[in-house]
Amino acid sequence: MRRAQVYRWQILMDAGVVLRERRLKTRDGFFVYLQQGDQHGWGEVSPLPGFSLESLDEAQAALLAWANEWRAGVDPALPDVPSAAFGISCALAELDGSLPAEADYRAAPLCTGDPDELFALLSAMPGEKVAKIKVGLYEAVRDGMVANLLLEAIPDLRLRLDANRAWTPLKAQQFAKYVNPAYRDRIAFLEEPCKTRDDSRAFALDTGIAIAWDESLREADFVFAAEPGVSAVVIKPTLTGSLEKVREQVSAAHAVGMTAVISSSIESSLGLTQLARIAAWLTPHTVPGLDTLNLMQTQLIRQWPGSTLPCLGVEALEPVR
Repeated sequence: MRRAQVYRWQILMDAGVVLRERRLKTRDGFFVYLQQGDQHGWGEVSPLPGFSLESLDEAQAALLAWANEWRAGVDPALPDVPSAAFGISCALAELDGSLPAEADYRAAPLCTGDPDELFALLSAMPGEKVAKIKVGLYEAVRDGMVANLLLEAIPDLRLRLDANRAWTPLKAQQFAKYVNPAYRDRIAFLEEPCKTRDDSRAFALDTGIAIAWDESLREADFVFAAEPGVSAVVIKPTLTGSLEKVREQVSAAHAVGMTAVISSSIESSLGLTQLARIAAWLTPHTVPGLDTLNLMQTQLIRQWPGSTLPCLGVEALEPVR
């Protein structure tokens, strides 16, 4: 006997969350709960506004259509909607026990440029000291000064930067000008600094600052290849698709000597705990990029260890079908 229940949820966000020049007031999504005999599994389907190709309504339609077939005893193919494919595949992997329970709850903290605050966060982090800064939201010169300040203040820091293709080549060079050349090799990577891959490649070669691919992974002509100045790929499973596709991308990155980083698309606490399990499973030696829970006002179903945010149970969810 199979049971499939879809729930809708909404979480209030902190007032300052801005994604691609739009303020994100709430995070909206769905959970799918599957039960077969004594086995059960959860998955999250939450396309990220401004980043996912599909809308929330499209994700809902794909999820409900799949759940109806599965409930009826069919084993349908996963939808071609990435967020739905990912959430369903996680629920199925919990159901059959193929998603390992061990999790990597380390998270590269998002920092605002205050070294004292970052010291406290990093002191509790075992192993490699890694932090992340979003750049491209303010002036490139300011971003360069902040990055330089942190690298100077914390000598064992490895810094990850994310520009989301915000810069022209000139802006990218303005950023690099303010980062001491002696510190640049401690920038683990700068995600997609420029609007085109060719401009980003040129930036890496000109400055010695390593780059990483993120948005490029979701473009039709992208291939995994070893390139000078390119050190990593950032894999966001909600934007990628099924667990199998995520696993294929990690393997392809590792095969050409690139670091693969499992990263959040601002999922709920349930989704984040699953990403921590995926990171421990597929990228066990790399700190994942999962420090987004503090952007939200509540947790849902499963708690992130150490979080003081309230955690709401199933009763807080809206059953859909």
